[in-house]
Amino acid sequence: SAQEKDLGVITHSSLLWNEQIKTSVSKANQMICWVVRNLINREKNVMLAIYKALVRPHLEYCVQLWNPVAAHGNWATVLELESVQRRFTRLIDEVGTLPYSRRLEILNLTTLAERRIRGDLIEAFKATSGLTDYGSGLFKMSRSGRNLVSTNRCCKSVTKVKNLHCSFLSERVIPFWNKL
Repeated sequence: SAQEKDLGVITHSSLLWNEQIKTSVSKANQMICWVVRNLINREKNVMLAIYKALVRPHLEYCVQLWNPVAAHGNWATVLELESVQRRFTRLIDEVGTLPYSRRLEILNLTTLAERRIRGDLIEAFKATSGLTDYGSGLFKMSRSGRNLVSTNRCCKSVTKVKNLHCSFLSERVIPFWNKL
């Protein structure tokens, strides 16, 4: 078949992660429905703990593999993931009617896109520092030893393979790492 599930991640032969993302969003939304049906108390501390324990893990499982790149053509996917957190924070007493950015501020949460970027940076740090058994050849450091350098001049040509390569962790993390 064109797709295969391994370790809970749905991989498609085209290396597109749409099915994995749909499944993750669906599972997270199912957990939100379960919470709505079974929980009477909607206090901030209770709901935040439930969100972090039951909902968010569905949206972040193996995210370094399937992270959608925030680029032209992918914004719908990024916003679909973000809509789950947006929906859950609306359920919380006292903050549910506030604008999304204000809810995040009060709840001390970041957007899921920011969390994915942070996760990418942590993985890049572990790989470049030798703290992991994997990824030693994944990143190339500049001569100064501070910046990451692309191993491939991706996004210069518009072939499908080049565009896919731009979404890999080793390329996706470079602009964020170099801004640190």
